[in-house]
Amino acid sequence: MSDESKAAIAAVKEALNLKLPPIVRPPEDIGVDTPLQSKLLSYRRSKEQQKKINQLVTDGAKKNLNRMLSKRVPSLPEPDYPPTMTSEIKKKGYNYMYMKRCVESSPIVPIQQEWLDHMLMLIPQSLKEGREREELVESLVNEVSSDFEKSMKRYLVRSVLVKPPVKWLEDEGGPLPESPLGLDYANPWHFSYVQARNQILANLHIFHPTMKMLLELGYITFANTVLLDLTGIRAKGPIDCESLKNDLSIQAKKAEEKIMNTWYPKVISLFTKKDALEGIKPEKLDAFYNCVSTLMSNQLKDLLRRTVEGFVKLFDPEDQCGLPIFKMELTFDDEKMEFYPTFQDLEVVVLGLVERIAEALQNVQTIPSWLSGTSATVTLDTELPEHVMQWAVTMLKMAIHQNLEGPRKQYNSYVEKYNWLLDGTADEQIQTFQAEDHIFDEYTQK
Repeated sequence: MSDESKAAIAAVKEALNLKLPPIVRPPEDIGVDTPLQSKLLSYRRSKEQQKKINQLVTDGAKKNLNRMLSKRVPSLPEPDYPPTMTSEIKKKGYNYMYMKRCVESSPIVPIQQEWLDHMLMLIPQSLKEGREREELVESLVNEVSSDFEKSMKRYLVRSVLVKPPVKWLEDEGGPLPESPLGLDYANPWHFSYVQARNQILANLHIFHPTMKMLLELGYITFANTVLLDLTGIRAKGPIDCESLKNDLSIQAKKAEEKIMNTWYPKVISLFTKKDALEGIKPEKLDAFYNCVSTLMSNQLKDLLRRTVEGFVKLFDPEDQCGLPIFKMELTFDDEKMEFYPTFQDLEVVVLGLVERIAEALQNVQTIPSWLSGTSATVTLDTELPEHVMQWAVTMLKMAIHQNLEGPRKQYNSYVEKYNWLLDGTADEQIQTFQAEDHIFDEYTQK
């Protein structure tokens, strides 16, 4: 073996015996958040510059303020007025005026919208329709709200401050409101006052809690309710008067059944409770139930009255928005030309609807009759007053006559123009003409 081969083999062995350097592991505390590292990582040069700028601005503002304060002229001391100008009465007056302005500047709770809504409900709907009347109502609401706020401020001033005896304060904002004059409830009147109050509580049953609940239940049920929905009649287009009568009669019957199935059971439940008659003596029981019957009658009568008024308003000639459109045909029968239905039939149907409204809710039992369960039932007095019915009939007759004036004129014009062709007058004229001697031109003209 040559020396070169031996050297190559030795080199290969030496290469095979080579070893890698040992693996050096990182220290265990690497990545730990030390205070120095936190400060370095959170450092921002922009923040440091912003702090310096803010400090410079603050220092400059302080220097400018000190410079301006040093140039201000000191205020003059308060002059010594003579004792006649700074009297105690004048001091009290000025002090009262200042305190009054402070009290009046305190926040005042405005009038509740619910109160305004109740006030507006008392105004008839006819007085609130129209642009000018809406503006007038809005101005009245603003005036009421302003007067309420002024009254509350004056009451607050009067209840908080005591006006000193200074005459010239009377002109400051007008005279203060005075307490209403009434009976003197001092010792000489105390006994009679207590006696009258006890008599009212014993005999005026409307103050009873059950009566208040009955009144509230009736208000919630009937305040915005009528028996008939008359808003969509004109939208239906031409209709037969008999169809209108049947539709409104069915609607009134359904409304009556709904009231008897909703409102009346709630009324019965008020008087079936254990505490319904609390505080009512046995000898006052009949008077209490009479008060209940009167209240229920008034509520139902008011519902019927508002329904009748709404039905009468439906035929108002000045308001054509809801006026019904009736089908009327011009017929010829038995050599007579007339409208069908006739004007009289149409009037009878319309007036009959008023009577149908008045017949609703006439069989409502009184509470004692229902509770006793006797066979002889006693019903509430829910019949509309005679003057309401007379007013409705009169207004409807006038409205029907005015609304049918156009068809009546058209009918009269047809009768004047063509009735001589139907009553035999034309035949008599032709027979008479034919019996006479006439030339061809006269025949052609005839």
